[in-house]
Amino acid sequence: MRTYRSPHRTSESSAPPVAAAVRRMPLLAICLGYFLVILDVTVVNVAAPRIGAGLAARQGALQWIVDGYTLVFAGLLLFCGGLGDRLGHRRVFLAGLGLFTVASAGCALAPTVAVLVGARLAQGAGAATMVPASLALLGALHPEPAARARAFGVWGGIAGVAAAAGPVLGGVLVWGVGWRTVFLVNVPLGALAVWLIIRHVPATRPRPRGERPPLDLAAQLTGVIAVAALTAGLNEAGGRGWTDPLVLGALAAAPLAGALFLWLERRAAAPALPPRLLTGFRFPAALAVGVLLNLGFYGLLFLTTLYFQRHRGWDPLSTGLALLPMGALVAVASPLSGRVAARVGPHVPAVAGLLTGAVGLLGWAAVGPHTPYALLVVPLLLVGLGTSFTMPSATIAAMEAAPHEVRGAASGAFNAARQLGSAIGVALFGTLAAASASSAFYAGMRRSAVIAAGCFLGGALLAAVSGPAARAVPNASATEAP
Repeated sequence: MRTYRSPHRTSESSAPPVAAAVRRMPLLAICLGYFLVILDVTVVNVAAPRIGAGLAARQGALQWIVDGYTLVFAGLLLFCGGLGDRLGHRRVFLAGLGLFTVASAGCALAPTVAVLVGARLAQGAGAATMVPASLALLGALHPEPAARARAFGVWGGIAGVAAAAGPVLGGVLVWGVGWRTVFLVNVPLGALAVWLIIRHVPATRPRPRGERPPLDLAAQLTGVIAVAALTAGLNEAGGRGWTDPLVLGALAAAPLAGALFLWLERRAAAPALPPRLLTGFRFPAALAVGVLLNLGFYGLLFLTTLYFQRHRGWDPLSTGLALLPMGALVAVASPLSGRVAARVGPHVPAVAGLLTGAVGLLGWAAVGPHTPYALLVVPLLLVGLGTSFTMPSATIAAMEAAPHEVRGAASGAFNAARQLGSAIGVALFGTLAAASASSAFYAGMRRSAVIAAGCFLGGALLAAVSGPAARAVPNASATEAP
């Protein structure tokens, strides 16, 4: 048996085999909060048409309801990545979870589109606070490399399970009760997660007050502006046209703000994106894989739900059940990906998953108004298998490529890259297929499917050439995944 050994080997690898065990209750507590974060990326997709009907929202507003969450999520992740290092990761996680839960109640009670979008933005802020702290907590709870790889694998697998479960759960809730329940369900689950964290996750010690570096607020503001401008430009292009002054101004402002962000970060005393993370090729490649993975998957998922409901006339429950094969496969493949990554390293399953997902995404390029559902099952299965096999492995690869002392910032950067990909995918693909005429929608869906498959193929290439210097080594009991 050959077992993957982390490139960050230390003397801890000589620990007895029991040290490799994953701490189950803390893992459950942390992953429940993360499950809610990722669930709300996809659960709204199925509910979006009913939200539009209930609140008289046009498609551009629906894209903001879906994308506003991921926009703030992506924009604040770098900023929040360093908060746990300064204030204590459990404290920051609990604060984010509380904000997310309260904002979910606000979404459920929203009387207008504007209020709903505002509550979704608050949800995104809570999610951005939780996610980097969750990975840092798991790393502190599992110092042994094999156990850490398995814990990160479960954490990454939760993303796949939540992403696939969102449309199914959303369909059942919207059909059975109403669209507001897709947000209301977060409230009791969020309260349960808070109780589990307090009871089972030990507090981490923050840095002494005198050793805490100042927050890089100016750079963070420009980073948020860059993400918001890019997403706004892509979102509004469908309704206003690509030559509209507002669209052109937003798309021009995005790279300028991004360049200013990098300039300010290089001069900051305590940058949210430490320069050492961008040294070499491995971590930047992991960031690019995160963008491409989420851009292709979440962008096409948004169009898929519109396809089933608006252009095939299916109700939310039927749409959720139609996506069930993808979700069921995710639930099986995600834990397997973590185990494979713990044994052979994360890059092999990542490449395999991305290539498989690319084939499935390309299958959607042939979808038409009368395509039998039986022919859609194969692309759904391939996308579910590929995405779920990639998400845990990509997470492990990103965290193993980062130095231990900046893993909070690394987690924020990697998850910011992924959520940026989600925001771009929904905005871009929604714009390409924004026309109400069926012929224009299907033309946009074909273009989107090809782009999504290209993103997965590009991610596979990056994952293949960015393998770690560390390699599989002969079995040792210290690194054997239990």
